[in-house]
Amino acid sequence: MNDSARSNIKGALLALLAFGIFATHDVVVKVLGGFYAPFQIIFFSVLFSFPLATLMLMRDATSGNLRPVHPWWTALRTLASVLTGFSAFYAFSTLPLAQTYAILFASPMLITILSIPVLGEKVGVHRWAAIIVGLMGVFVVLRPGSEPLSLGHFAAMTAAVGSATASVVVRKIGRDERSAVLMLYPMVSNFVVMACILPFVYRPMPLEHLGLIGMISALGFTAGLITIAAYRAGDAAIVAPMQYSQILWAAGFGVLFFDEVPDNLTLVGATIIIASGMYIVLRETIGGVSRNTPVLENRSPRETGSPPRIAALLRERANMMPPGYQALAKRRTKQ
Repeated sequence: MNDSARSNIKGALLALLAFGIFATHDVVVKVLGGFYAPFQIIFFSVLFSFPLATLMLMRDATSGNLRPVHPWWTALRTLASVLTGFSAFYAFSTLPLAQTYAILFASPMLITILSIPVLGEKVGVHRWAAIIVGLMGVFVVLRPGSEPLSLGHFAAMTAAVGSATASVVVRKIGRDERSAVLMLYPMVSNFVVMACILPFVYRPMPLEHLGLIGMISALGFTAGLITIAAYRAGDAAIVAPMQYSQILWAAGFGVLFFDEVPDNLTLVGATIIIASGMYIVLRETIGGVSRNTPVLENRSPRETGSPPRIAALLRERANMMPPGYQALAKRRTKQ
């Protein structure tokens, strides 16, 4: 086995671990969602994330201020992140874990669609076919007409759209904006918005529940660091599809903790969505097929504006590499 294969295996294993931790993060969100409104959970998770964000900022060697270079795009990303955070937390609180993940997995398809007007990229007939098939899978999961759609279903779809929007905007402005701007604006906005709503929904929290809130922040931060290590060890084409392992974690955690057994339609729909996403990644990976790789270059599972974002971390670390290493990293991503 050559060094490249070993690195890819290491990257895949690290990614599986990271996404398992992300799934555990969502289990804690679901547990707390049975007691508190999402606004309260997000407020305290952001509050507990500020020390972690401060540590990151202390390592930011770039000079400048916190005024965005692209204020309108930054505002759009901030709005999308705030909306995604609330919607995702609400969906995890009200829907079965596996069903929520199946809907959130539509995000890569939405990233591909949004890359056309926002990034000016071209999408061929093969990826359009994959998008259509993937959206059919979403309809299988939602099963409109056979069962009433709840606010949780709409929240999960809103989170998928918001996450895709935030990710595409990061690709649009990421080279110009400081990591601190990309990270802090959604966090501060989440904190302020949730603080305004908090007096209307607040419930006293015992110490053990505050500990779970701290666990949410710690799990998100830890999983982010492991994701960085995964992308540094293996090719993006190997690491990125590992996010779909979360459906297995969700199914196992759902059975173990919440007595949730995924039904056949959820499993069928999730399979269709995952197959579509994998095909899109494949089309972006094969050399010569496409120069546009919006999904493959999106390295953040979800934009929520709560824990420090993985995309900002990756950009910060990439900027700290010598130019030769930056070029090597870009070539590996395109491979």
